[in-house]
Amino acid sequence: MRKNINKTKQLILLIISIVLVSCSDEFTNLEPIGSSSSGNFWQNEQDATEAVNSMYYYMKDEDMFSRGFMWYINASDDMITGRVNATADNIANFNTTGTESYTYWMYPQCYKIIRRANDVLANVPNMDIDEDLKNQYLGEAYFMRGFHYFWLAHTYGDNGLNGGVPIVTVDNMNDEAGSYSRPASVIENYEQIIEDLELAAQLLPLYTSYSSGDYGRAHKDAALAYIAKTNLYWAQYDDSKWQEVVTYCDAVTNSGSGRALIDTDNPEEDYRLLHSHLNNWTSEYIWSVDSGVDDGSKLPGVMLENTGWGLYNGWGYYQPTEGLYNAFEEDDARREVTILKFGDEFEFFGETRAYQSENSLSGFQFNKYMYEYGFEDPVGVYINSNGNNPGTIYNVPLMRYSEILLMKAEALIMQGLDGDEPLNLVRDRAGLNAITGATLENLKNERRVEFAGEFANRHFDLVRWGDAESTYSQPSYGRIHTDKSDPYSSYSVEEVRAARSFDASYMHVWPIPVEVIESSGIPQNINW
Repeated sequence: MRKNINKTKQLILLIISIVLVSCSDEFTNLEPIGSSSSGNFWQNEQDATEAVNSMYYYMKDEDMFSRGFMWYINASDDMITGRVNATADNIANFNTTGTESYTYWMYPQCYKIIRRANDVLANVPNMDIDEDLKNQYLGEAYFMRGFHYFWLAHTYGDNGLNGGVPIVTVDNMNDEAGSYSRPASVIENYEQIIEDLELAAQLLPLYTSYSSGDYGRAHKDAALAYIAKTNLYWAQYDDSKWQEVVTYCDAVTNSGSGRALIDTDNPEEDYRLLHSHLNNWTSEYIWSVDSGVDDGSKLPGVMLENTGWGLYNGWGYYQPTEGLYNAFEEDDARREVTILKFGDEFEFFGETRAYQSENSLSGFQFNKYMYEYGFEDPVGVYINSNGNNPGTIYNVPLMRYSEILLMKAEALIMQGLDGDEPLNLVRDRAGLNAITGATLENLKNERRVEFAGEFANRHFDLVRWGDAESTYSQPSYGRIHTDKSDPYSSYSVEEVRAARSFDASYMHVWPIPVEVIESSGIPQNINW
């Protein structure tokens, strides 16, 4: 019988983490399981379930998919740091050294999950448990290993002087600490990621076959989707991968799970409700941070007005720029759902308010994560009662079906083919007219406005397109209002982030945390 991941409490996960990885589960210091604390583990189905559940623990961590990787996306032209913060500004200005606490944890925590996945892959095959459950658990381990390598690879690895990131599998996970090296190219990582995800896709069931208690577990569509995106990133080095993108996007569409956009021909309502808990488990959400009232991604609260107008502990980071607002077409229903500007009406704690902010440095706020804050008395029902963990019951998206469509459109355009159909499905949902003969520039802007403020990763899009240097050489602007307490006060458009120097020869990757370099002996990325 499958065990409910949503009801697995943090205490259980922490206990299992200690059992599984008490020696160390970072790749820099691996020890074989066999100590007195773990010698009696891997005996029964409950052991296997708890080990598999432990792989999901860091998905909700503040330094992964709440802030974490978003600090790198914050370097894009879509947003600025919403509060005066030297560390955040140094990251966004590419003055980072690898010592910043904000960006330290993603690298080692990804390897912790990889270690846990390897433990599952090493031990579960020999266990006497139900074969269907065994296959599912192995599929989950292959997916979680591939997914975390996906984030490591493109964030820190390249096909140039740096190479990829160390590859740790069952075969070498117990090698001597400090013996791991970087592969010659990130392509070796992409090959490993796709191998893992293909195995995951073979072993995992469709999401639609899960009972509600197992929502949040890896499934076939998620594996297929990340094969497509891995090929999308690989295509910057190998044009043949564009066809692979199309193949795997089609595999998601035709998987049998009924993937589709949320589109009832009411664009404003469709896009508004899409970004709410009402669509956590519907046809568009392929992979997201499984969130609840007690725990989940903090990103909604991180983007909320600092101190939440005195009603809730918003943190006030990641604010949209004037450039992002202007990237939307005038009649695009996504614009008002995505961004609040002064005077826009919205619901907050059961009250209709006109947006104003005495804190926003850009004069805007992201709106797409605000739905759950709109209810009367939402604390403890729709949002976390702990203001230091200001998440909601909305599953923050990491991969939506609209990205499948836009990846396919990009891959077709890059092959000189017609990408109109998938691109126009996304535009139609937004209430926009179809484009005929869509160009790469059309595609680039469509990705920008569809995924603004999401983990689809605008910054890396600019890097892989070769647009980062020219884009970041221009300042970012905001709306500075004469009276920030008045929603209807006049404003002037002013520079809110100065032009930045982006050296594409080395800034296409980020520095590996210095503590990792010191403990592992692997080389740092060039010039960082």
